[in-house]
Parts: sequence; structure tokens; C-alpha cells
Amino acid sequence: MASDSPESLMTLCTDYCLRNLEGTLCYLLDNETLRLHPDIFLPSEICDKLVNEYVELVKTDSIFEPHESFFTLFSDPRSTRLARIHLREHIVQDQDLEAIRKQDLIELYLTNCEKLTAKSLQTLVSFSHTLISLSLFGCCNIFYEEENPGGCEDDCLVNPTRQVLVKDFTFEGFSRLRFLNLGRLIEGVNVETLLRPLASLAALDLSGIQLNDVGFLTQWKDSLVSLVLYNMDLSEEHIQVIAQLRKLRSMLSITCRHLDISRDHLSSYYKFKLTRRVLNLFVENLVNLTSLDISGHTMLENCTIPSMEEKMGQTSIEPAKSSIAPFRGLKRPLQFLGLFETSLCRLTHIPAYKVSGDKNEEQVLNAIEAYTEHRPEITSRAINLLFDIARIERCSQLLRALQLVITALKCHKDDKNIQVTGSAALFYLTNSEYRMEQSVKLRRQVIQVVLNGMESYQEVTVQRNCCLTLCNFSIPEELEFQYRRVNELLLNILNQSRQDESIQRIAVHLCNALVCQVDNDHKEAVGKMGFVMTMLKLIQKKLADKTCDQVMEFSWSALWNITDETPDNCEMFLNYSGMKLFLECLKEFPEKQELHRNMLGLLGNVAEVKELRPQLMTSQFISVFSNLLESKADGIEVSYNACGVLSHIMFDGPEAWGICEPHREEVVKRMWAAIQSWDINSRRNINYRSFEPILRLLPQGISPVSQHWATWALYNLVSVYPDKYCPLLIKEGGIPLLKDMIKMASARQETKEMARKVIEHCSNFKEENMDTSR
Repeated sequence: MASDSPESLMTLCTDYCLRNLEGTLCYLLDNETLRLHPDIFLPSEICDKLVNEYVELVKTDSIFEPHESFFTLFSDPRSTRLARIHLREHIVQDQDLEAIRKQDLIELYLTNCEKLTAKSLQTLVSFSHTLISLSLFGCCNIFYEEENPGGCEDDCLVNPTRQVLVKDFTFEGFSRLRFLNLGRLIEGVNVETLLRPLASLAALDLSGIQLNDVGFLTQWKDSLVSLVLYNMDLSEEHIQVIAQLRKLRSMLSITCRHLDISRDHLSSYYKFKLTRRVLNLFVENLVNLTSLDISGHTMLENCTIPSMEEKMGQTSIEPAKSSIAPFRGLKRPLQFLGLFETSLCRLTHIPAYKVSGDKNEEQVLNAIEAYTEHRPEITSRAINLLFDIARIERCSQLLRALQLVITALKCHKDDKNIQVTGSAALFYLTNSEYRMEQSVKLRRQVIQVVLNGMESYQEVTVQRNCCLTLCNFSIPEELEFQYRRVNELLLNILNQSRQDESIQRIAVHLCNALVCQVDNDHKEAVGKMGFVMTMLKLIQKKLADKTCDQVMEFSWSALWNITDETPDNCEMFLNYSGMKLFLECLKEFPEKQELHRNMLGLLGNVAEVKELRPQLMTSQFISVFSNLLESKADGIEVSYNACGVLSHIMFDGPEAWGICEPHREEVVKRMWAAIQSWDINSRRNINYRSFEPILRLLPQGISPVSQHWATWALYNLVSVYPDKYCPLLIKEGGIPLLKDMIKMASARQETKEMARKVIEHCSNFKEENMDTSR
């Protein structure tokens, strides 16, 4: 299960080595094949960790690059030792198992490894003398081999992919094998023949296999301590065989005596119905069972005690008080009782320490924990119940709930149902109500599985759930460790030809938040990923629809943020016809104040770039900016931003004024009038990370109005937001620049007076915040 504890040094070192194999353990032979350095010897504790963590990284981390020759690093047991490894899905192929065939494996779990074929059966024989535990769960092709070139033998069954079923393989020679999982074994394999050579099986999982005759199980009646028959259509004969398994009832067993006859009640029709007599049979014959799972079964007759008696007294797990009548014969409470999707889980007195069911949060979490690994169909329904609990009630076991959902999402990255229900549950489990209970590590794990879901599924519900969940995090701070990846995924969503309006709105909001308050390197990187072009396309689409909604406003706001002190992105905006869209939006939506503010803020960023200002020097653009000086939209913001654009243009001097109309002096006059009309105490809808673009307008005499606009901006900000902007101005060397400007003959007297007030504000701020403690 996902952990909230700090990573061990072993885990950190393993992760680093896997991400830097060439720089640590290996070198490249012929620039393509990994080879272990000759002076390295690694014990099984390290090798097992390397292999298992490698599989996890390939499965869950899209940034991690798998190595085709990785498993060859463990081909020689003289330098590397493997003992216990867990391999999953498409990550492992026949050649990978072949590469490690000389290892003395004790435990080998192969889960849903669909690329393995009958070649790997022969490799398994190499491990036969040491293997104690083996899982082939979901390895649906491992009993198939390519059809013989000369044609198929008479005793071969041919599947549609022109492969033949191997029928002569058995576990002959696997003398130490005790634990075996054959879950979801393909139809056609003779299970009895396959297993007959195994002398002393202790645990057997035959999930999803339909067997009419299980009499062969009595072969291990003196050794079998765990039997799983999930989704097997049972009969009276099956029940009689189970009742004969002595070890399931033996006190001498050192492991859990576990019986699982549960089923998925939605998967198919089952003739078998659980009766009171069957439960009595289990209790009477398997007297020392510690774990029983009967989830999904329909009870043919009433197994409960009378209602009045059932409701009496405090809730108890003592068998004598059991609400399930047959379980009153138990000697002690069960460690685990699976009752998921049965009516029995809702009873008051259940004789078990841990119960899976749908009655309450505890039962639901137990179900997710018990079924995640091999039963995604059940797990998705259990997570859906958790979603309802988190949405309607308060989740009391938040940490456990989050860890279980994270594990399920990681384990079943390609299962649509789990991705839908899991991402929905995460949205409610990560909201502000639970924020203080979650560590940085746990929240990062949530982000990673959410991004995995976004990568794997273009389906609307998954995308919406994932985007909404990301909105629960502090952006960009909490997403910065996956900054490039999350931006790529969001841009991919926004670039799709068919878009869901709600997802589009959330994705644009996230994009905007991600480029706000980050350093310029991040902004430049995102710009190169196509951010500017994507936003302009969205704006163009909204213009064509004559719609000014949140997507339109967020898109302009995002462009404003991403162009801040980032010349390359400003240039992209101009090159992709951004000014044309600006004029069209201004014309189409003349009353949209926030839109105007965002557009003018963006153009202020463009105007700060000296090399780009000539592109703004047209009669049309200058006239538009001049007219917006008189705008009262959004307080002073539109007028302020228009004046800022013109201030930077004026800073280039009269010789750069390459247009006849309007006249430079006329524009300057309108700028003075606009500045004098603003209230110095205006609260602002703006956020400066740096004063550098403003400060560069101070030490010059070529444009007094630009100097005045810059000084007014500083005065307003240090007056209204002293705690934020006084330290910033002092830090960036603004005070000496203001003092020098006061001495300039070309500066206006009113500008100098304003500069003195700025200096005074900052001086007072420093005195008030001086540390006087001894």
C-alpha cells in the first residue's frame, strides 16, 4: 500500500541508481547494451529491490525510460542474486525471464504478463529446484506457443491468433513449490494434470477457472491451508470436497487458514446459492478457519437470527452473539470475513475482527484493501462507495483511504472503471477540509496518479475528474515537481478537436495558474511547448462563436502571465497574429472590462521588450492605446495598463515615433491627463514579481511622462500594499534610482514630490519593522 512515511535510504538510493544506471552501476556496451561494472557484486536484498522498483517505475512514471537490456544485468548469479521478484503486465517478455534463468528464485509473481508465451514455461523449469511461491495470475498467453511450421499436431487446440495451446507442461520437478496462483488461467489447460506432480501445496488460487470436478484437491488435504475459488461456479460436489481439506481445519498450520469462495455477482449467472447448511458445514468441519470470504453470494435461505434478538445489546464480535446463526458455532472470531455485496454485512453482530462489506467506511476500506491486487471489478465498486462516503459524510480514516485509492490507481493504470471512480474519490479526499491531515509526500503521490490517469485516458469523465482534483492543490507550488508533464497534459487536452466545455474551462484555469508566479525558465519552457499558440487558438474559436466566457478571459490572462518578462513568448504572441485577435476582441466585446484588463496587461509585457516595440508603432495600435487611456473599466486597470504600454513606447524617444497620426505630443498630453485622474489609493488587481521594467523608466530624461507613470505606479503600490512592495522596491535598488531622479533637471516637480513620498514610505516601513529585541 502507498506509504506516508519518509522514504528509506535504501529506497532513495535504489531510485537514484535506476534513474542513473550508466552513472552508477552500469556502462553501455556498443552504445546500446547495459553491462554491470565488473567490480560490482549485489546481494539479493538489493537486486530484488532494483528489479521490483524498476517494474514500478516503468508502470507508473511516464518520465522514466525503460531499458531493453535491463534484465540482462541479472544474468550472472556470481555478481547479482535474485530471490523474490514481482513482475507485471507488458513490462516483462520471454527474453527477460530467459535472461535471469540462472538465478535461484524463491518467489516469482507474474501478474497479467500477457506478453509471456510458452517459451517462459520452459524458463520456469530453470527455477523448479528453488521456487517456493509462484503466481501466473492473468498470464493468458503463457500456455500458447507459435504454431508449428509444418502444421498443428492432432492433440493441439488452435486459438484465433494462430498459436497452439501447450498441453504437455506440468509442474513436474517443482518439489519445493508450496504457494501457487493460477488465477484466470485460460480455458483448455487441464488443471488436474498440471498440478498433480506437486506433492505438498500449501496455498492454491484458482480464481476465475471453471472446474466441474475438484476432487483432485483432496490430494493436498493434509497440506492445503489456503484455497481461493473466486468466481468459480460451485456445486454440492465442490462443497463436499472443500469440507474434506483437513489442513484448513488443523491447529498445526502456522499460516492463515483461508477459504475464499466469493464471486462477482455482476459478472455472470451462477447456479449455486449459498445456504445455511453450507455455512454450518464449513463451521463444523473447518473448525480452525481464520479467514473466510463469501462476498457476492446470494443467500438462498435466511441465515440470520430473529430481528429483535439481532438488535439487542452493544455491537459484538463474539461468535456466541453472532447475528449470522451458523457462525455462532465458531470457536473464536475470524480474522477476516468477506461479506462485500451481501446482505449479511449490514447486520449488527459479525464475528470477525475485519469485515469487507458496504455498510460503512471501515468495511468499504477493508474491501478495497482485500481486492485491489487481483479483482479490479470489485475494487472499482468499493471505491465508488468510498466516493459517496467522502462526498456526503466525513471520511474518518483519511490517510488509509488515500493510500488505498492511490495503490488501486497505480495497480490498475489501464482499468477505465478504477480510473473513473478513483479520480472522483481523490477529488473529495484532497479538498480543503482534509488539507491539514495530508503530508507533502502523500499529496505528491496523489498528483502522480492523477497525471497517470490523464495520460492513459482521453475519456471525458476521467479527464474532468483529474483536472478538478488538481484544482485542490496550491498551484504552481505543489505541481512544480511535475511541471513540464502537467503542462503537456493540459495543452494536449486543449488541443483536441472535440472538447468538453467544462474540461476546457478547468484546463485553461489550471494553465493560467501554472504560469503565474513561476520563474522565467519555466515560462520559456512552456512557451516552447506551444502554450501561446494553444491559447490564441482558443481565443480565435471563441471569437468565431462570438462568445466571451471564462475560457476567453482565462486564455488572455494566461497569455498575460506567460509573457511576463519573457521576450520569446512575447515575440510568439506577435508572430501568431496576437495583435489582430486583440483588436477583434476589443471590437466584438467593448463592455467586457476584465477581458480588456487582461489584454492590456499582456500588451504591457510586449511593450517592455525593446526589440518588439517597433511592431506596436502603427497608427491603428497607438490610437487604440490612446483611446483606452480614458477607459474607466475595472477601476483604473485598463487605463493604467494602456498608459504603461505607451510609457515604454515613449521611452524610445521622438525619433522612434514613426507615424504621422496621432502626434506624439498629443498622446503625451492624454497620458498626463489620465495619470492625474487616477486615485493614488486605488486597490489593484495586479501582481508584480519584479519592479525591473518600471525602474528602468526612472533614470532617463527623454520621456518625463514615462518617468511620471513609473513613479506613480511605485507610489500607489507601496502606499496600498506596503508589506509586499516596500521590501521588493528596496531589494531591487529602487531607492537610489528615485533619489537620483529627484536630482534630474528634466524631471517634473510633481514627479519628484511623488518620488520623495515613495522614499518616505519605504523608510517608515523599515523603521516600523526593525528588530529592536536584544
